[in-house]
Amino acid sequence: MSRVAKKPIVIPAGVEVSIHGSEVKIKGPKGTMQLHSQEMVGLKKENNEITFVPDEKIENSDAIAGTTRALLGNMVTGVTKGFERKLVLVGVGFKAQVQGKVLNLALGFSHPIKFSIPVGIIIETPSQTEVIIKGIDRHMVGQVAAKIRDFRPPEPYKGKGVRYDGEVIVKKEGKKK
Repeated sequence: MSRVAKKPIVIPAGVEVSIHGSEVKIKGPKGTMQLHSQEMVGLKKENNEITFVPDEKIENSDAIAGTTRALLGNMVTGVTKGFERKLVLVGVGFKAQVQGKVLNLALGFSHPIKFSIPVGIIIETPSQTEVIIKGIDRHMVGQVAAKIRDFRPPEPYKGKGVRYDGEVIVKKEGKKK
C-alpha cells in the first residue's frame, strides 16, 4: 500500500467533512471544497480522522489512494489556512498593479498585459515588483502563478523576468571576444 495513504488525515476543529459514497465535501472557515474520489478507494471517517482503504482487487488502487489522500489533505489545509504563492518582478520598469478584478502588468513589452483574476483567487501587490496570489485551492493558486510567470519567464543572461520568490536562476556567461 502507498505510504502516503497509510497516514490518516486529522480533521482540525472548525472543519466539517461529509462523505457520501465517493463525494467528499469539506467546509471550513475559509470556504467549501468538494472532491469526487475514485470508486476503487474507500474512505472512512472515524472520530476526527479520515482513513483510506484501496480495493486490493484493482491493480493501481494503492497509488490512487495515495493521490486521493494528498488531494484531501490539501483541501483540509486550504479551508483552514489557505495557500499563498509570491512572485517577484525583476527588471527595469517592470511593475504590477491590481485594479478591481484585473492584474495590470508592465513587463517591458510595447503593450501592458491585463490578466483577469479567476474566481476564488485573491491577488495582492504590496509593492510594484511583488505579486502575492492567495486562495483555498492549491492547484488553482499554482496554476495562476505559473500563468503570470509565463508572460515573461526569467532569462538566463541578466535574470530579468517574473520569478517565484526564492527561485534561483542559474545565469549563463555572456559572449566573449
